[in-house]
Amino acid sequence: MLEGKLILGIESSCDETSASVVMDGRRVLSNVISSQIELHKKFGGVVPEVASRKHVENISAVVDKAMGDADVTFKQLDSVAVTYGPGLVGALLVGLSYAKGLSFSISKPLIGVHHIEGHICANYLESADYSPPFVCLVVSGGHTNLIMVNGYDDIEVIGKTRDDAAGEAYDKVARALGLSYPGGPAIDSLAGQGSNTIDFPRAYLDNYDFSFSGLKSNVLNYLNKCRMKGIEINKADVAHSFQAAVVEVLVNKAVKLCKERKCPKIALAGGVASNSALRR
Repeated sequence: MLEGKLILGIESSCDETSASVVMDGRRVLSNVISSQIELHKKFGGVVPEVASRKHVENISAVVDKAMGDADVTFKQLDSVAVTYGPGLVGALLVGLSYAKGLSFSISKPLIGVHHIEGHICANYLESADYSPPFVCLVVSGGHTNLIMVNGYDDIEVIGKTRDDAAGEAYDKVARALGLSYPGGPAIDSLAGQGSNTIDFPRAYLDNYDFSFSGLKSNVLNYLNKCRMKGIEINKADVAHSFQAAVVEVLVNKAVKLCKERKCPKIALAGGVASNSALRR
């Protein structure tokens, strides 16, 4: 017999339909993901309308499997949680509509979860004794935020991107290099074969905000100039130099905030948190 609060979490903010049953906010009993990467790969990025339609097709089966894997019934749930934003509007609506209907039908509370807070709280699932305060660097395809987590319900946004998110810049540079989607893993893999030989710019601004649009444009201009002049392009060096510029700014700002707030802990969150250079 399971003892503890059981929450069904539903996520559909972009191109993956996911559901998970979690006990007491820490123990993951099941986690089911239906990925759309192969579907969007031919477009070189996520097509919102296509993503929304696939969510409609997949969400019932994903939730049912999550419940089955956790070996719990809907009556056993204490609440239903769902991402309410930010994200792709159509994709979010699918998850929200399903979750609202489910919570109503089983008479359980509905909890709306902010996408960025969800990223942050994933660290609590990774480590059972991890707790605030800590600095969290949230880096994904749509977001780049530097956050001071003072408490479980006390989150202070210190910096955010003014234009392209880091993951978005990765995807656009990868496309320019002729690499596959998603661009992040492709560039990370290729960067391991190159060296930091190209001096791409670092945008530090005058605060904790981020800007990667200029870096992205600089890389594209470099590639265009090489092609116009017939200069051979070392794609591995471009990938390595681009990644070094992104990671340097992310790390330096996160460490600077830790020193300023006298906080000894940094947590990573978001898809780009899997980047090998950033983790090192």
